[in-house]
Amino acid sequence: MKETKKPEWAPKDSGSEFASTISAGIEKTDKHTTNKTHTPIQKAKKLDIDDYVDGILTHNRTIFARAITLVESNSMQHIEMAQEIIKRVLPHTGKSIRIGITGVPGAGKSTFIESFGLYLISLGFKVAVLAIDPSSTISKGSILGDKTRMEELSKSEDSFIRPSPSSGALGGVNRKTRETILLCEAAGYDVILVETVGVGQNEISVRSMVDFFLLVLISGAGDELQGIKKGVIEIADAILVNKADGDNIIKAKAAAAEYNMALHYLAESTTGWKTNAFTCSAKEKTGIDNIWNVIKKFESITQESGVFTERRQNQMIEWLHFMLEEYIINEFFNNKAVKDSLPTITREILSGKLPPTAAVNLVLDAYKKG
Repeated sequence: MKETKKPEWAPKDSGSEFASTISAGIEKTDKHTTNKTHTPIQKAKKLDIDDYVDGILTHNRTIFARAITLVESNSMQHIEMAQEIIKRVLPHTGKSIRIGITGVPGAGKSTFIESFGLYLISLGFKVAVLAIDPSSTISKGSILGDKTRMEELSKSEDSFIRPSPSSGALGGVNRKTRETILLCEAAGYDVILVETVGVGQNEISVRSMVDFFLLVLISGAGDELQGIKKGVIEIADAILVNKADGDNIIKAKAAAAEYNMALHYLAESTTGWKTNAFTCSAKEKTGIDNIWNVIKKFESITQESGVFTERRQNQMIEWLHFMLEEYIINEFFNNKAVKDSLPTITREILSGKLPPTAAVNLVLDAYKKG
């Protein structure tokens, strides 16, 4: 039986329930002797900030992927290192078109993204796909595996697909995805596709970090707008009715017409731009070129009006304010005085001795004194 040990990042008090182990090495017998040789497991070279920056700017995919892992880490040491890397590559960012893609479950978002990505690559673009997966409440890791759902796209040298868990400390989706977008741009990716799963809070976050927001839907039994949050439709720059193929073409066109009628009553999602609904078949790769033409027209109109630049500037300010709030909240709850006082105050609330409003003042007093 091979001798194993726990990885260095394993919790010190973890027991046999901790599944990850590291094998000491592989023993094999030399065919000419009875002596056993020991082949140690090769460790990845430890990279410094210069290594990361050079690797990103020279499009070294391995170093680039490791840089994103650094960004996704919740370790303060890694976060600080990632910030310095981003600061160094910042002059090489901002030249891509950032597209957010969302839609109801079963709409075929991943199939569309694969067809769309392959089409863009055929035009000479480099495409990065950042898929925000729902996170396991147990492991906090990603539940979905987008590379397995975009097999053909993932094989291209001009694509990069990264599924990221939506949970995490200090910023979560907001920090990690924004910083990953910057790294992708510095690495030379021309089109950044940010996919979210389902329709919910993540969609609002993604809207605040992309230039163009695409809502992918499918035709149904008639009540097309039911089950879709009005707020998500209001922030879409285009609606795409997928699966317009075979016997479903007529239904898809009817659904798009119904969405277009509904859009007349909604305010503009982007100043100077009218949101419309279109159809496509990701499976048969029809209508893909049309939606790209729509996005390019959007970019041209908003660049000329200044809305494109203004949106990006506003997003940077929003990011600043969001991160300030996150850091302040994190600092507050990690304050020793707050940690010491909260359990007692919580018990008094639960026992009916103290109302929550009075409890807030007690916690704030403890923080100020601490």
